Amino acid sequence: MTIDAKSSVDSKRRLRLGMVGGGPGGFIGAVHRIAARLDDRFELVAAALSSDPARSRSAAIDLHIAPDRAYGSFAEMASAESARKDRIDVVSIVTPNHLHYPAAKAFLQAGIHVICDKPLTTTLADGLDLAQTVRRTGLLFAVTHNYTGHPMVRQAREMVAAGDLGALRIVQVEYVQDWLSTAVEKTGHKQAEWRSDPARSGPGGSLGDIGTHAFNIACFVTGLACEHLAADVSAIVPGRRLDDNVQVMLRFAKGVKGGLWCSQVAPGNENNLRLRVYGEKAGLEWQQEDPNQLIFTPLGEPRRILRRGSAGTGRSAAHATRIPSGHPEGYLEAFAQLYSDIAEQITAKQENRAPDPNSLLVPGVMDGIDGVRFINAAIESSRRGSAWVAISGS
Repeated sequence: MTIDAKSSVDSKRRLRLGMVGGGPGGFIGAVHRIAARLDDRFELVAAALSSDPARSRSAAIDLHIAPDRAYGSFAEMASAESARKDRIDVVSIVTPNHLHYPAAKAFLQAGIHVICDKPLTTTLADGLDLAQTVRRTGLLFAVTHNYTGHPMVRQAREMVAAGDLGALRIVQVEYVQDWLSTAVEKTGHKQAEWRSDPARSGPGGSLGDIGTHAFNIACFVTGLACEHLAADVSAIVPGRRLDDNVQVMLRFAKGVKGGLWCSQVAPGNENNLRLRVYGEKAGLEWQQEDPNQLIFTPLGEPRRILRRGSAGTGRSAAHATRIPSGHPEGYLEAFAQLYSDIAEQITAKQENRAPDPNSLLVPGVMDGIDGVRFINAAIESSRRGSAWVAISGS
């Protein structure tokens, strides 16, 4: 079954969106809802927002969802929506990690496109099964590595592909926070509690939460696959069950060297995602906390600051830009860019036409699998005394 079989095609309407997870006390669900509405391409019409059926229905009604589409579970929602003439076009899965696989599988089997938060799954076998299901159904599957939606990240990717840096040599990426510097998971902090619980988070703590973002953006901008790594995976806060600090050496294709540091125990860092890429001719630097600029430095020349919406930026950055230069765009707009691009892909599929090529930069199920492989390889390497491990074979 595919979504096109039952969904009416009307390019003038908003796409019908469903959501699984993201109920009271959550953070990322509200972000997804804002992102989905920012470019006016989606309308949230169905939800299963909590693992508690009563809370799930109540929370959905609080979001102005009709009572008959306020569901007690994702299984109930997938079954009921698949039978409706006006069923949802796509579902967003924003649950704790351990529920990504069963929820995504249920909606794919119901013929509904999927947007899934990262990491894709808690096991590689589950991720590969989702990829097989995506191939079999022909449905769209997006993974919200939202930092790829920033205009200047897409600008960096375009410049690397154009050869502006020459042959690449070094990739350095870090994603550093401080919010888990103490054992806040023991104080009832909801976000910290599930992220530090192996049963809900999976085998990676900071690895899965922010390390996968750092790994993804490095691969996205360079266009290179990472082939091997050597990692030191640590739980620094006493009693913590999952990692909170990870240092990794990376070996990319074409002999490119790299390093990755992710940490949630580094005081003074709020959401410090930083990427540096160096080639034989020039270097690039981008920081999430100042996302509207990209620093480009040709060898032997002064640094050049490229700004979003200004001269010197290319087509892919322009596609992801909404307002003139000097008006900051940031986290929510980058998230919204993924939703806007996903909307274009879904609409094109419904209308049996080719999508705008600029909309095709959204990470997909195979990018999600790369993230799971990264987590597994880092843990295996650390277990073996930081030995070099092949990522594809993890």
